[in-house]
Amino acid sequence: MHSDQHNLDLTGKTVAVVDDDLATIRYFEILLKTTSAEVSTFLNGTDFLNAVKDNPKKFDLVMMDYLIPYVNGIECVKSFRKYNSHVPVIMITAYYTRESREESILAGINEYVLKPVIPEKVLSILEKYLTSKEYAY
Repeated sequence: MHSDQHNLDLTGKTVAVVDDDLATIRYFEILLKTTSAEVSTFLNGTDFLNAVKDNPKKFDLVMMDYLIPYVNGIECVKSFRKYNSHVPVIMITAYYTRESREESILAGINEYVLKPVIPEKVLSILEKYLTSKEYAY
């Protein structure tokens, strides 16, 4: 499983990473670079929502933190879902309560993943949503 996931080719796919932690942003940038996916990063919810308002189909997948400045992850997902109901949204957070998980699911996320997240987990999520026929459109 480990070896073929390093061959994950996401050329032509664009992933948004919304997180206020620079180390986390850098981690995802480095990891996603190995897949040839294009990465757009946002340090807060407002910047992300401004980016998708004009182009809701801009991203093929969104990785969203729960606790981010200005507009939190839940509100970002709710707003994003008004424009785009098809793009997978993965909530990746260190914050966990049953309520936060349920609230995230109700907002429209596809998966709720706790930090720290190992590279293999990230790559398997990307493979699941960006290469599987079920999610292709």
